[in-house]
Amino acid sequence: QVQLDESGGGLVQAGGSLRLSCAASGSIFSINAMGWYRQAPGDQRELVASITSGGSADYADSAKGRFTISRDNAKNTVYLQMNSLKPEDTAIYYCKGEGVRYYRFANSQNYWGRGTLVTVSS
Repeated sequence: QVQLDESGGGLVQAGGSLRLSCAASGSIFSINAMGWYRQAPGDQRELVASITSGGSADYADSAKGRFTISRDNAKNTVYLQMNSLKPEDTAIYYCKGEGVRYYRFANSQNYWGRGTLVTVSS
């Protein structure tokens, strides 16, 4: 079984910064992509940023220029550096591991973390 544990959320004033971390643990051979999603009250969950094992990153328009995703493949950990935070960034941030295999030829699965709350005050 694979578990994803997020950390780093909290309360910050507008204009401030936070760094989220997500560590995947368990029987892991490889993880194709890792990403950050967020869900605000009453809204659908949306992609914030994702990164492949090769380091190719993709960002939502709302995150471009302010957020940076990075990854440590050896530690199966993904980070999200969030700068210039705005009140509209307030949400629960979820980590997702996509294409997770526990050995080379296993079928891949996707896993979600439980989320970490980010609150940005105005």
